[in-house]
Amino acid sequence: MVPLMRTTINLDPDVAAAVDRLRRTEKLGLSEALNRLARAGLTQAGRRTRFKQRTADMGGFLVDVTNVQEALDVAEGPLRR
Repeated sequence: MVPLMRTTINLDPDVAAAVDRLRRTEKLGLSEALNRLARAGLTQAGRRTRFKQRTADMGGFLVDVTNVQEALDVAEGPLRR
């Protein structure tokens, strides 16, 4: 069995309000309410949709980017350094 952990935490106002709401509606103690909210957040993290980058063809480059230093000089000016 994992030992219980005791620590001091600072809750943002919106999180504290969610804990208070859950405590009142479910008649729970502080630890139980925090544990339930934390577990709910952990299960939600696994449900995220995979990020997919959308791209669009913007035509050819207007600046030759084979030489990075020259490309930066064109984009930002020679005094960029």
